[in-house]
Amino acid sequence: MPRDKSSWQPLHKRQRPTKQNKGPIPLPTEKGYQQDNAIPITLQQSLLNVFRDACNKGSPAEIEDILQEVKGHLFNRDFATAFGKEEYLEAYAARWSPSRALGYAQIFSDLSPEISDLLENKSTESQSTDNESATLSDQLESQLTLQSQTASDKPLNILCLGGGAGAEVVGLAGWLRHLRDNASSPDEDAPQPNISKLDIFGIDVATWDKVMQDLHQGIITPPFLSKYASAAAKAANKAVLPSEVFNVRFEQKDLLDMDAAGVEEMLVNSDIVTIMFTLNELYSTSVAKTQRLLYALTASMRPGSLLLVVDSPGSYSTVTLNGASQKYPMQWLLDHTLLSPKKDAEKGTPPQWKKLVSDESRWFRLPEDDLKYPIELENMRYQIHLYRRHDGKEEKVEEQQE
Repeated sequence: MPRDKSSWQPLHKRQRPTKQNKGPIPLPTEKGYQQDNAIPITLQQSLLNVFRDACNKGSPAEIEDILQEVKGHLFNRDFATAFGKEEYLEAYAARWSPSRALGYAQIFSDLSPEISDLLENKSTESQSTDNESATLSDQLESQLTLQSQTASDKPLNILCLGGGAGAEVVGLAGWLRHLRDNASSPDEDAPQPNISKLDIFGIDVATWDKVMQDLHQGIITPPFLSKYASAAAKAANKAVLPSEVFNVRFEQKDLLDMDAAGVEEMLVNSDIVTIMFTLNELYSTSVAKTQRLLYALTASMRPGSLLLVVDSPGSYSTVTLNGASQKYPMQWLLDHTLLSPKKDAEKGTPPQWKKLVSDESRWFRLPEDDLKYPIELENMRYQIHLYRRHDGKEEKVEEQQE
């Protein structure tokens, strides 16, 4: 889906703007988020190199001319034209996806403890299901095998809604590479997920197939080196990730036109669903259809799975009720759908979602003067909300603990 780029600020604009609470329901106060720069600069540069080689086709001047055309169509909200040519898609991905990819890698690093919990629970559920049908000897063999494995050593399946421009793909690759590089020195204070394979499924309304394929190949293929490169450089020249641990696929679909059955099919095996800089655009297109999509996600996502929403801070959408129009914060609309007060009216009905992380304004700041890229890079300001799909058992346990 088209992205709202109002959150992007040039590098020289470093001052955090004054926060304003608006809307019918007050927004929560901003938390003291401090970026820990978990992703090393050398890895960030490797991720930028993927975009440089995959999407920067032509000279900088030629790319700038194409970007001006794309910006004009986006300004006129002519999204069909803005995303209607392959050269437009490549230029868009080259311009706006690299900075976001670095930001997404940092976001997933921040959320590693929650993802580690997800995989631990997934492993426990899988073991319980297997034990129900296994013989005693099978159970004993399974227990012995598990003693030599970590509980979270499971593939992770991520569905990226509106993720065609490739920022999620490259950002997730960077996060997985970071986990693999640090597997030998785990952080005891912040558990890290042990992921054997990452499977990414992107859905978007435009034809991002080639961009996604090129970025995927750029991740699993060592960068091009001159034949005059030194032996040491050749020995150190490796892909961001090996192909066997990183799989990417893409389908072109309009999310707002999908029915419940289509959403359920799309969600098969998904552990995490991301909606990155897309939800507010969906709301701007149709609040009713977006609410329907969120209800369908709620109905089909398995208990324990995660829903991650990242978008521009201060995003508002207009809702018309009884002939009167009112602007509501995107965050309020999202909570109203997922954490609906209707559950209180239905006695004995547990909530369907639990909010794990919520912050209305954060910054991802690039390291100054350390990264090289042919197009200007920008800091990213964003809001973030992470939800976990509840089941009835989990809610009862929490009530007993209270």
